[in-house]
Amino acid sequence: MNLTLHVWRQQGPSAPGRLVTYQAKDVSPDQSFLEMLDGLNEELISRGEEPVAFDHDCREGICGSCGVVINGVAHGPEQTTTCQLHMRSFKDGDEIVIEPWRADPFPVIRDLMVDRSAFDRIIAAGGYVSINTGSAPEANGIPVRKEDADMAFDSATCIGCGACVAACKNASAMLFTSAKVAQLARLPQGQVERKRRVLNMVEQMDKEGFGNCSNYQECEAVCPKQISTQNIAVMNREYLRASLSGA
Repeated sequence: MNLTLHVWRQQGPSAPGRLVTYQAKDVSPDQSFLEMLDGLNEELISRGEEPVAFDHDCREGICGSCGVVINGVAHGPEQTTTCQLHMRSFKDGDEIVIEPWRADPFPVIRDLMVDRSAFDRIIAAGGYVSINTGSAPEANGIPVRKEDADMAFDSATCIGCGACVAACKNASAMLFTSAKVAQLARLPQGQVERKRRVLNMVEQMDKEGFGNCSNYQECEAVCPKQISTQNIAVMNREYLRASLSGA
């Protein structure tokens, strides 16, 4: 396939950015989207030009490092991570616009790379369980209802890629934050910090500058792990309960 790429280029956080057009030729439909960008970068380097900077790590769809907006959709036309998106999803002659996540709490570092450390600070505010050090306890030592275990596991599959923020018109991080809150609220191990966890994490989320939920559910539609917006309802309920109890 031969494609026309319009790629966002930006030298740094304070530098102006713009879309630059490149031609990608002889692209295999079996290549991943990131492999296609690798090919573009090889060509740019051979011409003595700066390669396009973009985030990636495992390239197996499990780490959440990759992520760009493709033709206006976070991660592109398939509900998967960018590294698992293959070029067979496009047609010969297509024009593809590639941009970074668009959100004030995710400032652009360079080109398609953004700083997502705001997510780390939300987790540090309460997305953990305090345990005594020592050897790992027996896995079945603490009984957990099957329903709660399944729902907690579903919430825990969030990889923190930030697609939910990029898709939301308000740049809301409520799907990400609620997945972490709901996961631990459903488990016995998460009960000690239950009240202060939700208060601290929501406070940090607001402090980072993320917007409120718009109820359009675009976040769920683009989430590569299909995290449900039901988690947001759980977080709202947890927050109200904690606020009223004076935790």
